[in-house]
Amino acid sequence: MLGLLILCFVAYQLWGTGYFTARAQADLKSDFSNRIAAVDPDVVAPPPTVRPATPTTRPAPPTPPEGAAAGIITIPKIGLKVAFVEGVSREDLKKGPGHYPGTPFPGSRGNAGIAGHRTTYGAPFHNIDKLVPGDEIITETLAGRFVYRVTRQLIVRPTDTYVVANTPDAQLTLTSCHPKYSAAQRIVVKARLVPLVSSTPIPAIVRPAAPPTIDLAEGLEGRHPNPMPVVLAGIIAALVGLAWWWAYRRWRHPATLSGVVLFLAALLPFYVFLERVLPSGY
Repeated sequence: MLGLLILCFVAYQLWGTGYFTARAQADLKSDFSNRIAAVDPDVVAPPPTVRPATPTTRPAPPTPPEGAAAGIITIPKIGLKVAFVEGVSREDLKKGPGHYPGTPFPGSRGNAGIAGHRTTYGAPFHNIDKLVPGDEIITETLAGRFVYRVTRQLIVRPTDTYVVANTPDAQLTLTSCHPKYSAAQRIVVKARLVPLVSSTPIPAIVRPAAPPTIDLAEGLEGRHPNPMPVVLAGIIAALVGLAWWWAYRRWRHPATLSGVVLFLAALLPFYVFLERVLPSGY
């Protein structure tokens, strides 16, 4: 019985969590579309065929609040097109990939960092290991459409913060857990902006360069919440399960088998809270 419960929890992590991400993605994409529609069309217009001799400058759009839609990231090579949010906390990354606060925004000069799950919560970065130099990564923000080309891929420790350190040119860094189904290391994909097929770069948002205290583990594990909810949910699930088993053993009536529905209904909140307190957020 215990083995079955463990298997059910693993299935919930790998596929059930994707349900919550899919709902969040629908809301994020709708919100971003509404914000794009409200912006001056010149801001998000495609790049001109011939750039002016003297590039124009314009103010950077405001940084969205943490957890809000920040833009769309598209990677044609792996068939990915999802909304990404501002922030890389555990709750942020349940919605989709997240932009590392403290790094420049995509389209700005500097190293923009984006983290994403690889096997849970929709697994947006499941196949980033397939990216090779020359592959395109496209980001769309309120500032425009910015095309990056992959330059290299590397594997690092969760504490190797140099991969999100700032750079003098416009770069993009994607991070995720490695290997799949593990949080032991991080896979990192580096890319560089292609100005000729991108919108006019925006000025770097005034924010500190990636501080040395950034831990790549935070971008995929987050802070662990209070364990009390999982304890209470576990007690409730156990009581419901015992009551159902007692009723079935006492009466042996087929109708008592319907109690499994109540047990599963009580088990789901337990799985939700349990997943939140586990140390690995792969």
